Amino acid sequence: MHNFIVREAIIPGPEFQAASREDAVRDLVASLQRSGVIAAIDESDIVQAILRRERLGTTGIGHTIAIPHTRHQAVVQLSGTLAVSPRGINWDSVDGEPVHVIVLLVSPPDRPGEHLRALENVVTRFKDETFAQSLRAATTVDEIWALISRSQSGGST
Repeated sequence: MHNFIVREAIIPGPEFQAASREDAVRDLVASLQRSGVIAAIDESDIVQAILRRERLGTTGIGHTIAIPHTRHQAVVQLSGTLAVSPRGINWDSVDGEPVHVIVLLVSPPDRPGEHLRALENVVTRFKDETFAQSLRAATTVDEIWALISRSQSGGST
């Protein structure tokens, strides 16, 4: 995940105040825009594309995790961000539980394989319950980034 998560766009729990799925998507896309990954002119269109994808079926995969995503011409490379919601957000997840960790991905439309591998990477990382719990407990960008980096390199969390 450290290959596509934009460190500057991560939103730790104390800073993440979204109360709904739509607010969360807006806040995460805005964070990518502030970090320079997407242009301000594309922000609203990317939000709408992600919300359209959500209407097709929830990206709340269970175990308190959601992976909202889209492919969009506004990005030149796979980019993502992550937020931790201490109180949880109703995401209509497959298990009915609130979401506490959101990993948002945006990739170029001409790289579907890369997009699918990133989704698979996120799902695989979160199968490690210790990693997921540690991420939910992290309160700073540095803590979150260290967990992502250790997880990617195969280190323990």
